[in-house]
Amino acid sequence: MNRQYSRADDLVRQFDAVLRTLVPRAAQPSRPSPAAPELRDDAMSEPERRHAEGLMRINHTGEVCAQALYQGQGLTAKLPEIRGQMEAAAQEEIDHLAWCDARLQELDGHTSRLNPLFYAASFGIGAVAGAIGDRVSLGFVAATEEQVGRHLDAHMAELPPGDHRSRAVLRQMAIDEAHHAQQALEAGGARFPRPVKAGMTLMSKVMTKSVYKL
Repeated sequence: MNRQYSRADDLVRQFDAVLRTLVPRAAQPSRPSPAAPELRDDAMSEPERRHAEGLMRINHTGEVCAQALYQGQGLTAKLPEIRGQMEAAAQEEIDHLAWCDARLQELDGHTSRLNPLFYAASFGIGAVAGAIGDRVSLGFVAATEEQVGRHLDAHMAELPPGDHRSRAVLRQMAIDEAHHAQQALEAGGARFPRPVKAGMTLMSKVMTKSVYKL
C-alpha cells in the first residue's frame, strides 16, 4: 500500500533535503564515487591544487543549485510523473554533491560560504518554473543541464594534468547531466530560445566567479 504523505510530511522531507544539501558531508551518495580508491593523482604544485579546489568548489555549488531547482520544481509540478522524474534526477544530483564534497576534502578545500544564498535563489526559480507549467519546468531542466555539461567539459580541460580523481568525478557527472537533459526534452520540455539561454549563462558566470575562492 502506498502511503499518502501529509503536508507536515512534505515539510519534514523538504527540511531534510535542505540539510542534506547545505551541511558539509551530510549528503550520502547512492553510487560509489568515480574517484575509486585505486585511482591516484600525480604530483601537483600548490597553485595547481588551489586551482583544482576552486573548480571543484564551483561544481559543488552547481550541484547545490541543481538540488534546489529540482526541489522547487518538484514542489509545484502539476503531474505526478513529472514530480517523480524530478525526484529521481535529484537523487543522482545528490551523488554529484557528495562526490564533489569528498573531493574538496581530499584537496584540503571547503564548500562555498555562499551556498545558502544560491540555494534559496535556485529554489525560488525552480518553484516559479514549476508553477508556470510542466513544459516550461522541463525545458528549464534541459537548458540548465546543457549549460552544466558545457561547464564540466571546460573544467575537465582546465584541471591540472595530474588531477585524475577530480577529472573522473566530472566525467561521470557530465554523462549524468546529458542524460537528465535528454530525459527532460523527451518528457515534453520546451526548447528555450537563445536570449533566455544567454540570460542563464550570465547568471551562471556570476556564480562561478563568486564561489571560486569563497
